[in-house]
Amino acid sequence: MKTSIGFILFFISTLGFSQSTFRQAEFIDRKAVSADAFVGFDKFDYSYCIKDNVLLKSKNSASMEYKNVTLGKITKVDLLNPLKVVVFYERFNTAVTLDNQLNETLKINFSELKQPLVVTKIGMAAQNQLWIFDEITSQLYLYDTGNGQLKTVGTPLSETINYYTSDFNSFEWLDAKNNWYRCSIYGAVQQLDYPFTFEKILFSNTEIIIYSEKETIFIFDRKSTVINALENVEKTFTSLTFKNQILSIFTNQIISNYKITLP
Repeated sequence: MKTSIGFILFFISTLGFSQSTFRQAEFIDRKAVSADAFVGFDKFDYSYCIKDNVLLKSKNSASMEYKNVTLGKITKVDLLNPLKVVVFYERFNTAVTLDNQLNETLKINFSELKQPLVVTKIGMAAQNQLWIFDEITSQLYLYDTGNGQLKTVGTPLSETINYYTSDFNSFEWLDAKNNWYRCSIYGAVQQLDYPFTFEKILFSNTEIIIYSEKETIFIFDRKSTVINALENVEKTFTSLTFKNQILSIFTNQIISNYKITLP
């Protein structure tokens, strides 16, 4: 079922709020990788993959790994800060942080906090904090990894989260009623409206949203509000990431890289 985001007022649409264009993706290369999942690249261009529930980090001939067989399956890896990679194991309600050599620096069992939580969403935030969402209270928190303090941000959510993304300063989510929100680290919540429909959100950050519909990948530029339909890219894939205008698509043990030049 298609999902609609936002209600766009008539006068906004007449001003050309969204102008759909076609953009040719420039093929760069295609690399074989032995992995079950592709996580992405950090700002130092190291690639991260998951193979047999082991986190692998590599660049050229350098490689390293992290595994913790006692915590079950890796649910999420956050690469926002390559010096403090966050690995989340939802089944055991536990997150670990790793240094740039993938050495474990901290383990957090959210069931053992003074205020126990059942965490289902997590991400790196500013000032050594973590964004965490508690499934029981439907509340978003900031957890200080230095002193273990927990701070409530915003108000409890009335709907479940279907998709989320985060950075140092904000946490964004799409709820079950197709409403898109952003919460700042100061607790200010803003509802966002976007003029497109989609079948699946594939990637999002503060600059763009990449989504798919009818076997086509689109990039929505948040600043210019222009929608670009991408041509000459893989149509079937497991995951993708976007960094420094490089779109990396993972499918069938292959990472295909494309240059996407946005105005």
